[in-house]
Amino acid sequence: REFESEIRFYSGDDPLDVWDRYIKWTEQTFPQGGKEGNLPAILERAVKALHEQRRYYKDPRYLSLWLKFGNCCNEPLDLYSYLHSQEIGTTLALLYITWAEVLEDRGSFKKADLIYQEGLQRKAEPLEKLLSHHRQFQTRVSRQTLLGLEEIPDEEDAGLLGAAEPQRSSLADLKGRGKKKVRAPISRKATNQNRSFQTLTSQQLSNNPGFAVFDENSAPASGPEIPILTPQPWAAPPAPRAKENELSAGPWNSGR
Repeated sequence: REFESEIRFYSGDDPLDVWDRYIKWTEQTFPQGGKEGNLPAILERAVKALHEQRRYYKDPRYLSLWLKFGNCCNEPLDLYSYLHSQEIGTTLALLYITWAEVLEDRGSFKKADLIYQEGLQRKAEPLEKLLSHHRQFQTRVSRQTLLGLEEIPDEEDAGLLGAAEPQRSSLADLKGRGKKKVRAPISRKATNQNRSFQTLTSQQLSNNPGFAVFDENSAPASGPEIPILTPQPWAAPPAPRAKENELSAGPWNSGR
């Protein structure tokens, strides 16, 4: 009640401060969430109340409200695109880190790298934090890519396997050596295209134009031009999840 009264009769020059304290208090008082805290509704009210305050578009507190509100949306990627189109938080590293991590969790590695590079090109602050997260992302992607590739034995191992199992069927599985379970290629005579794909290294991945790696030591003018995301003409922020006690639309003749 005190926060609601302060919001209603606030006459100061920083209304974001009241909403920021209100939301932090709600998170601390109701850490498990639920209808008692009603956090999604407060976040929705906050972003709508401050939407016309363009002076907050570069404020980390305001971006934090939006990102928390994104967790209440059915599709947070739509909300990140909306923030980008409205230039909300585009100078802050947190937007690109959060956006890229969601894409990475969904397996969209190229799109996640594009988001990181967009933030690096804009020199989003703090830049060191953004660089650190981008390096960690590249390490994870390289490791996952290398683990996902099929192991090809060298010529000596291939000769030994051929001598030991002259009658082996081409579709039979080979037993991997060591603790890790490895599946050998089905066909011994792989094409040049398959062999080149299977022997990719992290260094070769970095030379692929579809997966450009940001080089912090090279001057921006001398390096390749980083593609820029195309803003979408969002008229309003995405709708949050259906609120409690609200029925979703459905056939009228099938329910009781």
